[in-house]
Amino acid sequence: MNSVAKTVLQRLGLGLITLFIVSIIIFSAVAMLPGDFAKATLGQSATPETVAALQHEIGLDRPPVERYFSWVGKMVKGDFGSSFASRTGYRRTVAEIIAPRLYNTMFLAVMTALIAVPLALGLGIVAALYRNSWFDRVVNTVTLTTISFPEFFVAYMLAFLVISRDTFAGTEFARSLPAWLAISINWTLNVVPKFPTLANINDETPFWDHVWRAALPSITLTLVIVAHMMRMTRAAILNMLSSPYIDMARLKGMGPMVVVVRHALPNAWAPIVTVVAFNLAYLIVGVVIVEVVFVYPGVGQLMVDAVRSRDVPVVQACALVFAAAYILLNLIADIISIATNPRLLHPR
Repeated sequence: MNSVAKTVLQRLGLGLITLFIVSIIIFSAVAMLPGDFAKATLGQSATPETVAALQHEIGLDRPPVERYFSWVGKMVKGDFGSSFASRTGYRRTVAEIIAPRLYNTMFLAVMTALIAVPLALGLGIVAALYRNSWFDRVVNTVTLTTISFPEFFVAYMLAFLVISRDTFAGTEFARSLPAWLAISINWTLNVVPKFPTLANINDETPFWDHVWRAALPSITLTLVIVAHMMRMTRAAILNMLSSPYIDMARLKGMGPMVVVVRHALPNAWAPIVTVVAFNLAYLIVGVVIVEVVFVYPGVGQLMVDAVRSRDVPVVQACALVFAAAYILLNLIADIISIATNPRLLHPR
């Protein structure tokens, strides 16, 4: 068997084993959550018999091991079960609940990736070309600053800037500043588009309206992830620029950009693709806080709501979707790294 195909199959097997272990952790963690769905739903006035009947109906009275294997067995067949919260009205499957939310999360992730990946690669290449210049220092400082703040802080600051856009000039703070500084800040704020601070979309929202409402969550995620990719691109390009074959290309009279794009970048893809894949995985897994801040109806927001209502099947399914997405994207990163750099097949 081809060594690349063998390695890919090995990584795929490891991914499935990892997903199996993660499923045990997810089930155990959700089982240990405080509170009981039956008691929370029926209220304090419910009799023990009524609570026991509801627990029996939704299967919470069965042993944990039996419930785990039942859950995993259904998952393998693509059956995520039914939501606990839907049983009092009409029954809704977990897949039916998650599908539109997963679309929204994927929409946000793709939108962010389309902005962040080209931006990070471009900034990294230019920063490498003009190493130690003012542009390099400014880009490094700005990206390190944005990545140093937690996501919720960046999200709230962006929302604050948009809200302050029309009201800054009339605030006490603006009046306490020197006139030139207040005018400059007010002019800068008015340059900021008036993006919606609440990304309240639904199934009937038009495509471009969806893009407009998801702008602030997307910008927040871009600011959070662009630093990793930009710095790795810069480091990988700089490493390649010190190679003898790059000197030969320069001696042939090629311009700096041509040397980078044609000779340095193709050989620097392996570490860059790995970091890009890690950050794309983060876009899907790490959107929980950003979705909650902007009330964006994605899987992260759904998971938080399900934890509040103790809707166990939905929580487990959301966590498993996040884990599967993270493992899959890391697997893709490994495969691309191996395909672009066969030396990884023979580590020392």
